Amino acid sequence: MSNAPNFFRRFRRRVFPPKETLTVEQQIKRRTLLSFSAFLVLGAAGWKGWQWLKHQPLDQGLKGGVQEPVRKVLDANEKIFRHTLSPDHMAKTYPVSAATKRVRTNGNIGLATTDFDPAAWKLEVQTAAGGKPFYVTMDEIRRLPKTEIVFDFKCIEGWSMITHWGGVTFSDFMKAYRLEKEAAMNYVGMMTPDQDYYVGIDMASALHPQTLLCYEMNGEPLPMSHGYPLRLIIPVKYGIKSLKRVGTIYFSEERPDDYWFERGYDYYSGL
Repeated sequence: MSNAPNFFRRFRRRVFPPKETLTVEQQIKRRTLLSFSAFLVLGAAGWKGWQWLKHQPLDQGLKGGVQEPVRKVLDANEKIFRHTLSPDHMAKTYPVSAATKRVRTNGNIGLATTDFDPAAWKLEVQTAAGGKPFYVTMDEIRRLPKTEIVFDFKCIEGWSMITHWGGVTFSDFMKAYRLEKEAAMNYVGMMTPDQDYYVGIDMASALHPQTLLCYEMNGEPLPMSHGYPLRLIIPVKYGIKSLKRVGTIYFSEERPDDYWFERGYDYYSGL
């Protein structure tokens, strides 16, 4: 056994001789061999890891969710990045002239018009602790202070577009209807009138000064395809959180249901 270390030392020197004893050509071959070996090892490890991940159970039994280890990483990211958000963390804004006139329509879940009567629409607000809900009309919303924003709307699919929106900030809406108790809760949930599309948003992001309950696009009433008569615009998050055609708002200490979270996306979806 005492000769074993010497054997391995001689073997290593034969396969990987000292750099100073090699010619330039031999050094190139050596580096190529080392690189190729490292590539094989890392590739094999990556393949093995992918095979392991594919066979992990899906998170929380959600429809189309992601594997539990991936969800744990996403949740850890949320815990970190939620602490980086503040009212001073503002999305970059642009002049109105920079806004596109042809805003991309992306997704129509919750926008069916078969059973939707725009003239009868009212926003339902469910108060905290199971209190009696109240209803707000568009005329009442339009009487609140108006805010406009031009920003780079970012989709989680990878595209972005500078867009111009107008409405009332969610924080002004909360103040106008004296929802202080609700504003102190952890989350706000929103869903379309048909309840087909729904989002959950951390309260800090909902109360961010750039978050709008929006009723205008490019200075005109929202088109049906963009959520007429009222939608959410939240520049500090990806577009999957900017719910079109808000029908109901409610509040919770726990995470509300979220359409894309249930299908494997990040709940926080922050920028």
